[in-house]
Amino acid sequence: MTADERGLPHIQRDVPTAIHAQISEHIRLRIAGGEWPAHYRLKSEPELAQEFGVSRGTLRRALTTLIEEGLLRQVRGRGTFVTSTTIEPAIAQKLSTLSEDFASQGIVTATTVRECSLIVPPRPVAALLDLAPNTPVLRLLRVRSTDQGPVALLSNFVRTDLTPGIEEVDFASSSLFGVLEGTYGLKIATARRTFSAEAATAEVAEALSLEEGAPVQYLQQVTYLADDRPVEYSDVWIHSGRLRVTSLLVRR
Repeated sequence: MTADERGLPHIQRDVPTAIHAQISEHIRLRIAGGEWPAHYRLKSEPELAQEFGVSRGTLRRALTTLIEEGLLRQVRGRGTFVTSTTIEPAIAQKLSTLSEDFASQGIVTATTVRECSLIVPPRPVAALLDLAPNTPVLRLLRVRSTDQGPVALLSNFVRTDLTPGIEEVDFASSSLFGVLEGTYGLKIATARRTFSAEAATAEVAEALSLEEGAPVQYLQQVTYLADDRPVEYSDVWIHSGRLRVTSLLVRR
């Protein structure tokens, strides 16, 4: 399979390789090259079938191959996603922000905004937000602190086609979700959140007053609106000694 000048896949029908196998290989290359990162949600089957110029049955056979290989996973009612390389138990079920959690517990926090500007995001972030290459987003970098010191470094990428002028907001006193819902009238519905452990980089260590290489909790999140459009991607690093992530779980 090759691609045309717009980057769209082109099926080679005069070669021995089966069409569904060509589609599977094209998707593998997109995943391996980082164009479709972990948690990337594929287009719907009708859209993909049209993009590849094949029947839905052929497309479904290609997707089934990749699901069996563990590269893709399907979530009922949500779609088909690129699989993460890490195990992802659903350990935190409430979609709330740190500022909302702190406020609900009566904890006083301060927010320092380190960056609030329009940038062209990295290609994997653009993919997660369903944006065309070179589409600008808001880059928001903040440090949350309590009286014990800094507890979290938050890096957010926000779609500006849905939030014109958001770069003018004072996020030292406003919460991101509050602005999305209150100012722009967007209905935040779901998110895909993954936790892992990392060694603090120099930037993270400086922001959280840690030694470089110290262990931190790391959180990735893609936030979706009620109409299933992604609106925000975030990376969050948490000072493990000052903040613990807990959740109340109910067995189904």
